[in-house]
Amino acid sequence: MSATIVAKDLAAGHGDRALFSGLDLVVAPGDVVGLVGVNGAGKSTLMRILAGLLPPEHGAVRLSPPTATVGYLPQERERRTGETVAAFLARRTGVADAQRALDTATEGLVEGRTGADDEYAVALERWLTLGGADLEDRAAEVVADLGLSVSLDRPMTALSGGQAARAGMASLLLSRYDVFLLDEPTNDLDLDGLERLERFVTGLRAGTVLVSHDREFLARTANRIVELDLAQQQVRAYGGGYEAYLAEREVARRHAREEYEEYAENVAELKARALKQRNWMEKGVKNARRKMPDNDKIGRNARVETTEKQAAKARQTERLIERMEVVEEPRKEWELRMEIAVAPRAGAVVATLREAVVRRGAFTLGPVDLQIGWAERVAITGANGSGKTTLLAALLGRLPLQGGHAALGPGVVVGEVDQARGLFLGEEALLDAFASAAGGMVPAEVRTLLAKFGLRAAHVLRPAATLSPGERTRAALALLQARGVNLLVLDEPTNHLDLPAIEQMESALASYPGTLLLVTHDRRMLEAVHTTRRLHVEDGKVREV
Repeated sequence: MSATIVAKDLAAGHGDRALFSGLDLVVAPGDVVGLVGVNGAGKSTLMRILAGLLPPEHGAVRLSPPTATVGYLPQERERRTGETVAAFLARRTGVADAQRALDTATEGLVEGRTGADDEYAVALERWLTLGGADLEDRAAEVVADLGLSVSLDRPMTALSGGQAARAGMASLLLSRYDVFLLDEPTNDLDLDGLERLERFVTGLRAGTVLVSHDREFLARTANRIVELDLAQQQVRAYGGGYEAYLAEREVARRHAREEYEEYAENVAELKARALKQRNWMEKGVKNARRKMPDNDKIGRNARVETTEKQAAKARQTERLIERMEVVEEPRKEWELRMEIAVAPRAGAVVATLREAVVRRGAFTLGPVDLQIGWAERVAITGANGSGKTTLLAALLGRLPLQGGHAALGPGVVVGEVDQARGLFLGEEALLDAFASAAGGMVPAEVRTLLAKFGLRAAHVLRPAATLSPGERTRAALALLQARGVNLLVLDEPTNHLDLPAIEQMESALASYPGTLLLVTHDRRMLEAVHTTRRLHVEDGKVREV
């Protein structure tokens, strides 16, 4: 079914803070709209409004036709206790809900309820449209094609992170919605998954709105960009793809700054002129009173006339200022200014694995022989489930070895952003959790540092587990600035970060002099960050490339 989603004059906020207003958006079949903006600008809020899960504060969302199906895939792929892979796929594709509606309608037919025929026809049409008739057969085929070698009856909670990512990809490839709303669909995907996702999105006839931190993915898929500009409280739409958006945005920002500076300069000149004219007028009055003899009426009248002319000119200048169209100064956008605190240099050998073997269930890593030297910058690549995170854990001594030897060199101080962002997942307030991890910083210092990373009063007293994935990532990055490190370990660090923050991280990495271990599927980050070695992990084996 061809479907269009129309949003008119939408407004939304968070507490007493406005996110956006006056937002108009039309997504027609074949449109791929990239939604961009800093973390906290309201991207996920807008997606939930479009999906009908959250009412807007103002405005409305309309589907044409009203019976069209909208698929919303949120950024955190929750794993529900007791839910099998098959049930997960049915839920994410909408088939599970459609099946329940069909079962209810069937009961109505059996019971002879009024209107049961129409109810059943609508439910059946929806179930068929979403692919319920052949979901089981298609699921088996897609799962096998993705290399997810697990039974569909296996609980989702028993899957590894890589397997869960592939299950999430399978749910997307199996979906048959009329409109797709994809919130951070690239998170946790390997290069093969990213390529599959790109082919899927560009091949859709359905309209699509997507949020992504992956610049290359946006460049390859989006044909329109909508920017939620939190600093300026504006919504801007750009035709063309992501690269065109970057160029147009830069031109627009430069013009806005030039326009304001010209306005401010003109106002300043006119105010100076008016002030000078007022001063001349007052000086003329004083001179007239001091120098004019009482009987010199002609001279006095001349000076009075001159003074009145100066006053008139001053009023005219002030009216010019009042009639000028006001140009608001572009508000400076908050920017993450990231630095990585550096500990004293470690020894020449930072980490070593000798004939190391790690077993995690049916998966085996190794045997691995690897030595990481001081100031080496190592990129680690490989498919999901190949063993990259296991390799990092083995290098850091976090996993018991089935065989072989692992060691960190003397003086090594590890700073880490792990894939699960597990450091800030507890019920402890962020303020306390961060102070403890940072080695006893006082609360005032913690608040100041976290504020530099966009985590302010509303965040620091909340339980760390209630923070968004992006907020937990910022807290982990702030920790790197709080304590010196000389071995920096980043496992998918761009997940859940906004685009400006990713660019700031790349800048910070450029000046970091210590040892770096970087796991990322972000193709632009791999190009932007200087590395001296590249390791590829495949099926538990590690090779230099």
